[in-house]
Amino acid sequence: MKIGYPCVNEAMDCSAANTFRLASYSEERLVTAVTANLACLRRLLEWNVAQGLLFFRMGSGIVPFGSHEINTFPWQQHFGAEFRALGDYIKAHGLRVSFHPDQFVVLNSPSPAIVQRSIEELIYQGSMLDLMGLDGTAKLQIHVGGLYGDRELAISRFADVYATLPAAVRARVVVENDDRLFPLRDCLDLHARTGVPILFDNFHHECLNHGEPMHEALRLAAATWHPTADGVPMMDYSSQAPAERKGKHTTSMVEDLFRGFVAELQGLDFDMMLEIKDKEASALRAVAILRELGLAAPAPEGPVPPLVLPPDPGAPTKARAKKAVKN
Repeated sequence: MKIGYPCVNEAMDCSAANTFRLASYSEERLVTAVTANLACLRRLLEWNVAQGLLFFRMGSGIVPFGSHEINTFPWQQHFGAEFRALGDYIKAHGLRVSFHPDQFVVLNSPSPAIVQRSIEELIYQGSMLDLMGLDGTAKLQIHVGGLYGDRELAISRFADVYATLPAAVRARVVVENDDRLFPLRDCLDLHARTGVPILFDNFHHECLNHGEPMHEALRLAAATWHPTADGVPMMDYSSQAPAERKGKHTTSMVEDLFRGFVAELQGLDFDMMLEIKDKEASALRAVAILRELGLAAPAPEGPVPPLVLPPDPGAPTKARAKKAVKN
């Protein structure tokens, strides 16, 4: 079982999502941003490996405007060696990575333009995994989409569009049960039609379900993953933030709840992404609990880097990266 967290390491001084405004697009800005993003991503993965955090969701913005028509720069060729080196590092250290495209990726939209943009975004993000030389166990995680007043039609429209995706993208797509519109039962229906694996979200299932007990829901979702083509099933883990609206993720992991959830697995193996606000801090606590229970690899040998890393003089700071978004 591998533990991970999404996109941002709060302890690090750099960002892997440097970008700029569309109005100020230039190839020079693009090359500068991607160079910084890939360098930061490598540092982040190295830190994760040293801490025993072997699952990571990469941010979608590694290549600014990666799927936008304005970006005609041959970034795949220009950065091919850097992507391959990242992939080699990921494979050599037993890491698992994924992407979770933004909410504008809606395959079941009634708008052909939205569907086309969604497909282009999946192709872009999948191409980064291809450049890294990663197999189909590196996934693209999406939701079913909108309801649009007709559940059956919405599910059918997703299935129809999914069938048109390039094979390399289709092999990576997984669908997540959500907390408002499409619970596990709908995702199981979609799997029956298309074969798409279900990435199970325990917190969403607690918010929206058809009465399936947690262990049974986990078992049903795990059964949709092919053991070699898809790998160990992935899942998202979180819990309710106290005194907040239903569905708001907790700020920090509640250890008793996490231990209780692990007991629900009853021998099932999942790679678990913690969708918790304090990111790597909760992930470190989770992996320590799994080690205590014999469910995660022992702590790596050798020196472990400190939680707060010393600044890298050559790396764009997070503050500068955030400012770049507005320029």
